[in-house]
Amino acid sequence: MARRSVLFTPGDRPEMCRKAPEAGADVIIFDLEDAVAPQSKGEARGAVRDVLSEPDFDPDCEVCVRVNAADDGRADDLETLFADGVPDALESLMLPKVGSADDVRDLASDLEAAGSSLPILALLENAAGILAAPEIAAVPATDAVVFGAEDLAADIGATRTADGTEVLYARERVVLAAAAADCAAIDTIVSDFEDETALREDAEFAVELGYDGKLAIHPAQVGPINEAFTPSADDREWAERVLAAKREADAEGRGVFAVDGEMIDAPLIARAERIRDRADAASDEN
Repeated sequence: MARRSVLFTPGDRPEMCRKAPEAGADVIIFDLEDAVAPQSKGEARGAVRDVLSEPDFDPDCEVCVRVNAADDGRADDLETLFADGVPDALESLMLPKVGSADDVRDLASDLEAAGSSLPILALLENAAGILAAPEIAAVPATDAVVFGAEDLAADIGATRTADGTEVLYARERVVLAAAAADCAAIDTIVSDFEDETALREDAEFAVELGYDGKLAIHPAQVGPINEAFTPSADDREWAERVLAAKREADAEGRGVFAVDGEMIDAPLIARAERIRDRADAASDEN
């Protein structure tokens, strides 16, 4: 399953929720947290539940809901969402402000009590969450860790800059934690949705860091993000040559082989396999 693009949609805008799949994102997130004013939370919960329960709502993308933190109304979110059982269209939950592995375990326990084992996307957006990233990623219920740079900067008192050096350590720590736990890593937003050049550059850098996908706050961001996280034709062809050469070497009992004049070792084989897997996942979504 590809999670190249992960698009937020305000939960109190049911008409936008219904149209969200048309943007082409791999994942759409109906947001009950930051995108909804406190006085509109109840309305948003009911609206999201109703959209998820509509017989005609059967998108081709993954449907996720960002619930609130435990102290901010998560119990009410779950009670409303699961009032008539777990909606068939709901495939995952995003948990914000994750500061420890216990935060994920607590939500997993709440889901179990509701008769569900939905995968959890853990949003790491404060200092505690970044420092606990390895433990959070290792929780079995954690299906992806998500980096939230804007809230992290506010939490630590950093000033956001164009090059992002103030959050680079945290950005790298999240993707390392995900790799160690074999779960997906989703990169932070680009807040200026009208700056496509900045988005493309940031998405390409996220790919270089090892991220699997990126958050989007506007449908116009989905296409450039999908493009950045889909291996190019040249990369796919290189990976195919490497893996074909590996199969030939294995059949002949050779441990060393070359492709395009380059000696291929385990790290390059792993890179080729990653490119192949990303290309296959992207193909499945299209």
